[in-house]
Amino acid sequence: MKSLRHAVALLVPALLALGAAAMFLVFAIARKVVTPGVRVTDTEILAVDTGAQTIELTRTPDTELPGRYGLFTTGTTGYVKLGAVLSADKKRVRRKLLTQVETGAKLDRAASFSGWYYSTPSELHLPWESLLIGSPAGPCPAWLFPAESTTWVIQVHGRGGARSECLRAVPVFHGMGLPNLVVSYRNDGEAPRVRGGSYALGASEWRDVDAAIGYALRHGATRVLLMGWSMGGAIALQTAVSSAHREKIAGLILESPVVDWRTVLRFQARESGIRAPFPALAMNALSSPLTARLSGSGETIPFDKLDMVARADELTVPILVLHSDDDGFVPADASHALAEARPDLVTMPRFTVARHTKLWNYDQMSWTGAITDWTSANGFSPSD
Repeated sequence: MKSLRHAVALLVPALLALGAAAMFLVFAIARKVVTPGVRVTDTEILAVDTGAQTIELTRTPDTELPGRYGLFTTGTTGYVKLGAVLSADKKRVRRKLLTQVETGAKLDRAASFSGWYYSTPSELHLPWESLLIGSPAGPCPAWLFPAESTTWVIQVHGRGGARSECLRAVPVFHGMGLPNLVVSYRNDGEAPRVRGGSYALGASEWRDVDAAIGYALRHGATRVLLMGWSMGGAIALQTAVSSAHREKIAGLILESPVVDWRTVLRFQARESGIRAPFPALAMNALSSPLTARLSGSGETIPFDKLDMVARADELTVPILVLHSDDDGFVPADASHALAEARPDLVTMPRFTVARHTKLWNYDQMSWTGAITDWTSANGFSPSD
């Protein structure tokens, strides 16, 4: 409480000194942090050849990546799967279409390149069921992929995402005999909307994951592994240190995770051309009850509490961190810092090139091997 009062005492005079325009910028930055985002258009469709089943996109650090990916589109279809890069120059990339696009189909130019690959559970050709998990926020939709083990994997998607983001990992765990529970959480567009619909960056969402753990334990699980993607990593980490079922959490798998929000938000501000002191002031605004609501947040954001490098000594279970060193969206710095702080718990194989949450897409074999090796080494497979 003393540190909060100190932050408020510093923030208010700083905002007054900045003037109205600068204050508006501070609150705009803060609002963007906690507002669930819409899918960003990050490439353009330049041409589609329905005879050869190829597509040309503007070249970006993402669209030039080898591997299999998804592309969100508008027009005749809303989503297509992409395969190998067939050719490229400085401005464009031609890739193989893995989704059949019929002659006469119309696709708008604006598109979003994605690491998502499977869009629905039925594409995995595995047994599954839809269910609702009662949480403090209300009934949260989930998918359950049953298997024989009493060690369950609970997957948590990232910011601005949905459960489909997690489907890439389901076959890996299912192949090891581990049930998968793929969950939603408050304000993600699938679960209930609470407190104005804003994110708490993991500070509240973990309670919905805790409810999912309770569901798993009531339905045959004796322990759980939490897998978090991007912001889902922050949620998983908060669950690990806060859950009423903490003793049942046997391990964490973190894919391109947010380990410390300050590191991420400073990086993203620099990438957007926003310089000091605005990122720090925006985070201070979100931390103060006086200004959090003006920033669009339904509650104050406890950035100290969300810094899991600083709280590394509270972690007690094995952790696998999968993070590309050139992530480009959530820098790997805090992940490396966590690995250095807890070498007794953290395994962090080196990945490069793969960008944000696209390790499976770029190098499925290495990504899968890292998970299966870690799972086996820690005795989480049914045969271990």
